[in-house]
Amino acid sequence: MHALFERLFEPFARADIAQPPPGAAAFYGYFLNPARGLLICTLIVAGLASVTELALFWFLGLLVDWVQSTPRERFLAEHGAALAGMAFLAVVLRPLLVLGSRGLINLTLVPGLTTRVRWQNYRWVLRQSLSFFQNDFAGRIGQKVMQTGAAVRESVVNVIDGVWFLLTFLVGTVALFATLDWRLMLPVLVWVVAYGLVIARMVPPVRHKSAALSETTSSLSGRVVDSYTNILSVKLFAHAEREDAFTRAGMDRQLQAYRVLMRAIFDMTVALTVLNGLLICATVGLALHLWLSGTASAGTIAMATSLIIRLTQMSGWILRTITSLFENVGTVQNGMETIARPHAVQDRPGAPELRVERGAIRFEDVRFHYGKGSGVIERLNLDIRPGEKVGLVGRSGAGKSTLVNLLLRFHDLEGGRILIDGQDVASVTQASLRAAIGVVTQDTSLLHRSIADNIRYGRPDASEEEMVRAARLAEADGFIRGLKDPNGRSGYEVHVGERGVKLSGGQRQRVAIARVILKDAPILILDEATSALDSEVEAAIQGQLAALMRGKTVIAIAHRLSTIASLDRLIVMEQGKVVEDGGHHDLIARGGLYARLWERQSGGFLGV
Repeated sequence: MHALFERLFEPFARADIAQPPPGAAAFYGYFLNPARGLLICTLIVAGLASVTELALFWFLGLLVDWVQSTPRERFLAEHGAALAGMAFLAVVLRPLLVLGSRGLINLTLVPGLTTRVRWQNYRWVLRQSLSFFQNDFAGRIGQKVMQTGAAVRESVVNVIDGVWFLLTFLVGTVALFATLDWRLMLPVLVWVVAYGLVIARMVPPVRHKSAALSETTSSLSGRVVDSYTNILSVKLFAHAEREDAFTRAGMDRQLQAYRVLMRAIFDMTVALTVLNGLLICATVGLALHLWLSGTASAGTIAMATSLIIRLTQMSGWILRTITSLFENVGTVQNGMETIARPHAVQDRPGAPELRVERGAIRFEDVRFHYGKGSGVIERLNLDIRPGEKVGLVGRSGAGKSTLVNLLLRFHDLEGGRILIDGQDVASVTQASLRAAIGVVTQDTSLLHRSIADNIRYGRPDASEEEMVRAARLAEADGFIRGLKDPNGRSGYEVHVGERGVKLSGGQRQRVAIARVILKDAPILILDEATSALDSEVEAAIQGQLAALMRGKTVIAIAHRLSTIASLDRLIVMEQGKVVEDGGHHDLIARGGLYARLWERQSGGFLGV
């Protein structure tokens, strides 16, 4: 039976990766529209369940009147069929409807809708630009994705379980009172107006208070994750107390936001408690007055009293449900501010895939200032021939890494263009562009998965033999086979920890080099690729790097100039411009910036 409900909604149904709409109503519609048939069915079943509960109260009133007016010896003969019908309603029909509505909500909508919202939001956010993630806490972004999925789900459940159930029960109550005596409707109608005023005046502000709470909660999560992610720095500088203070400040803001929200909820509870007491007194008092005047039966008093008590009992959790609805809407609106942003770097409609046949790279009048108007890269022109090995040289901040990031299209240019084999990198798909470029960076980050998974990230369809061969070429196979982790895994199945923290810097670098060897892309970028290696390992891997570079267009960045001195060309950059261009010996002879940098350095040598 469980599987029957669970199969009604597929959270991973194929869907385009599209930006969720920024407006709250459109955002909800975007995620609920695929489930509209299921939602309508759930509303119908839940509504019918509410009607059957009303029928039980109606029968209670009839039963009291029958007991008073029918002799015992004729009671079953006159009312046996009605009793059997009500027994069927109570034992069979109502349980089926209640179980059906709970199954649709708990087994179909709750897990399926939550997962679908999270899955689609995760995929959209994952494809955001690099700067999107650089400008925020990773923990905060992840919290937004998780919170928003749960808040959309809870909003739907609040509407079905709370608002919808209250409406059907309230309408049914008024209808029943109308059939008995229209005057019994008056206290209920007055209560409805007062209840509506409480909701209208006191509940909407909860949405804003909830949004503020959601923001402080996400920020707190980001602070906690930031401290744990950088635990090595925390311990190296003995700053546990400093991190305590940093996180406590976030917790204090979250606590204050929580208190503000709870105060609003408490005030609503007080108002509702007073209203409920007045409703019970007014309805029961009026029913007794009608009975004393002979215009109402004892059954009417029993039905009216029980309905009103049930309605007041419901009103408390209905108000909490409505409050929760506004809280969740506030959480969704807060999450939308992060999730429903357009991608800063997007593929053009119908963009073709990049085709690399030769590997020629051309920078034409490239300008990029990180939106500041000037600086960083200014009217840079550079041609790199197919198969040429080029080193980028310059002081820190000269624009070397920015130039590489622009080639990878992590940012869109503010002027000019970059061509690969005559194709503008802005006109092809980002996936095909980055698939054609292998990169080894200085700050190597590994996924908290097995070493085999990390190496295969270069080419997921690689065989076991190809993966191991790449590790051997990167001088990594030896240390990998000696690894073990606390879960009993060994060798290539060892998990490396968050960002590869369980490995040394040199070990992470060799795994990263193995990953790029396996990728075997026609264009290769080495950004301080051997900076984390000791001299012995670097010497052992030099020949493999030379083999890796053979037949590829290579851009290498290194502050240790001796590692790139024998490349075909050296491009010297200063303040975002090319100031020198030539071979090592030519640049030394010129006595310019490169020569001055060389004089201060000594070290190894990367041959090609």
